Amino acid sequence: MEAINVLLISLFSTFLVSQATDIITANQTLKDGDTIVSKGESFELGFFSPGGSRNRYLGIWYKKVSLQTVVWVANRDSPLHDLSGVLKISGNGSLCLFNGGNSLLWTSTSLQKSRVTNPVVQILDTGNLVLRNSGAEQNYIWQSLDYPGDTFLPEMKYGINFVTGINRFLTSWRSPDDPSTGNYTNRMDPNGVPQFFLKRNSVDVFRAGPWNGLRFTGMPHLKPNPIYRYEFVFSEEEVYYTYKLENPSVITRMQLTPNGALQRYTWVDSLQSWNFYLSAQMDSCDFYKLCGPYGSCNINESPACRCLKGFVPKFPEAYSAGDWSEGCVRRVKLGCHRGEEEFLKISKLKLPDTRASWYDKRMGLNECKTVCLRNCSCSAYSHFDVRNGGSGCILWFGDLIDIREYNENGQDLYVRLASSEIEKYTVYHAKGKIGMMLIIVLSTALFLICLFIGMTVFNIKKKKLARKETVQRNIDRVSSKKEEEDLEFPFLDLDLIAEATNGFSDGNKLGQGGFGPVYKGTLACGQEIAVKRLSRTSKQGIEEFKNEIKLIATLQHRNLVKILGSCVEEDERMLIYEYQPNRSLDSFIFDKERRGELDWPKRVEIVKGIARGLMYLHQDSRLRIIHRDLKASNVLLDSEMNPKISDFGLARTLGGDETEANTTKVVGTYGYMSPEYQIDGYFSLKSDVFSFGVLVLEIVSGRRNRGFCNQEHKLNLLGHAWRLYTEEKAYELIDEAFKESCTDVSE
Repeated sequence: MEAINVLLISLFSTFLVSQATDIITANQTLKDGDTIVSKGESFELGFFSPGGSRNRYLGIWYKKVSLQTVVWVANRDSPLHDLSGVLKISGNGSLCLFNGGNSLLWTSTSLQKSRVTNPVVQILDTGNLVLRNSGAEQNYIWQSLDYPGDTFLPEMKYGINFVTGINRFLTSWRSPDDPSTGNYTNRMDPNGVPQFFLKRNSVDVFRAGPWNGLRFTGMPHLKPNPIYRYEFVFSEEEVYYTYKLENPSVITRMQLTPNGALQRYTWVDSLQSWNFYLSAQMDSCDFYKLCGPYGSCNINESPACRCLKGFVPKFPEAYSAGDWSEGCVRRVKLGCHRGEEEFLKISKLKLPDTRASWYDKRMGLNECKTVCLRNCSCSAYSHFDVRNGGSGCILWFGDLIDIREYNENGQDLYVRLASSEIEKYTVYHAKGKIGMMLIIVLSTALFLICLFIGMTVFNIKKKKLARKETVQRNIDRVSSKKEEEDLEFPFLDLDLIAEATNGFSDGNKLGQGGFGPVYKGTLACGQEIAVKRLSRTSKQGIEEFKNEIKLIATLQHRNLVKILGSCVEEDERMLIYEYQPNRSLDSFIFDKERRGELDWPKRVEIVKGIARGLMYLHQDSRLRIIHRDLKASNVLLDSEMNPKISDFGLARTLGGDETEANTTKVVGTYGYMSPEYQIDGYFSLKSDVFSFGVLVLEIVSGRRNRGFCNQEHKLNLLGHAWRLYTEEKAYELIDEAFKESCTDVSE
């Protein structure tokens, strides 16, 4: 009877999903072929294949649009290759996507610490997929709008929450047929005055400019319109851009296309097609820092680039030939002496890059000028907000980069110049001697008035002195601060990792490496993980930690270990990988009891797999990567004994045409390092090939290169192998444990 009840419940659950409900409950699953639809039938969740691809993905698309338009993909980098996909809700309140082999392909990651009771999944009419407790309509445990793909939907907060650490940004698809992570991202940079950057991989391509109260200064065409109203929020808790529809019946979206264009589209029902509405980038002047430092771009001029007033080309011949990359320098150098420097007002501009800037939302423009003049490294200032006559203050430090001129909706910038330069431009605009005399009289009168006012408000200014000193200290910190690298990688919660590893217990410890201890863990969805925990006494530090994340997060190959996430919380630095049940290669080939488990054919396949992984790193990946620490302990084996290269903390990248480099800091493992690298710090693709050769000899012989000893000579394993080869006795090198399975030594 109990079995019949379970069967009926299962059938009833499947029936509910197939009837286009908008909710999945804890005892239901969503299989390929099933969908859920939002109450207003605006959006649908299910499995799909993009374009001409046969891969299957879990995604959200418009229900009322005849041309299937996907706005969010869950497993974009982990496709299904058949129709076996199943979406479930785990016991701890996570969404989990499994394939037919019950392997976890994707899971929701929440930074919220919410109590989970009777969780449900719901698709909303905003296109937001939410995970919440039953009965708690607005209290979301997780929501898809916090983890967007290539589409910016209405009511989405596009930016950073400083409290939770959530950073919502767009990432392009690789192609219309492939939703995996593409080359382009568009995200908020919170350094200085926040601004959006479009990047191709790590290279800045386009900058929207800071928000000035009305629009981004690099998007003058952004204006109030009848389709949507936009808003920019900047507080201590969060900074984000959002928009809401003026007419709910209108369907509009902003997409970051595979070729890096950030464009808005609206659906035209009569034409059954998407109509291009707006683009963030307009012309070649939008290319980041096209005209170099202190250069300004004007698309209506020929050539488009020219130096700001008071500046001249750094290399005149190159500048005249159209090479503007080095930009401009001051005609008269600054001496930072009071009275010898002033500010020239330049109007209708896209404000310079604000990453090296400081701001105060309350300070007036006159005080802004005074504070800038006091700091020798301050190069310009402007209003923070242009509404109602202007308010607030932005100060720039160092070079002014990525400026362009507009015919309308530009902003005023006050650039620091030598007084002689200011006088030159002032005289140029004055009409003869009368104009000059008038300027002098007015300036003198203004000075006397200011002096009189200054004497009467002396006590008020004295009270403000403490605040000004605080401001100055903040400015000094900003002008000397180095920009921190952005890991650009999803973080997992420390509590989640601690729970998975049983509090990092010794019973879960797999081993110890140069990075620190490695623990086995099991997530709530049942997936097994390996956690590398940076030890406080480790010789490898935060730079190696960042390096490994940045490199391996961009790599996708069956013979490279797959990273699932990282954890940076309190004093902890951890990397989370897929667990490899057979651990590392050295635990087999150097172990007297287990070495027999790897016969000759299996060892040959392991060698081939390592070679394929190296080939990918050296030739086929987006970045040309030298591992620099390839050894037996850094080759992991999965359940089928497939090799996976791991530990990229010491790896280095080369440019597209580079094949070699040099370093003053030699790192790696003795016995695997090539002579030219060990002695002179000279490394190249051949360095990894040398390490690979050593590793092959160890796999064949079952003996370590370092510490090898032979009674007949004092050679290491490499020398011993070469000696046997020249004596035509190479067969003697083979490990006795698998000699019988070696049918053809020539292989």
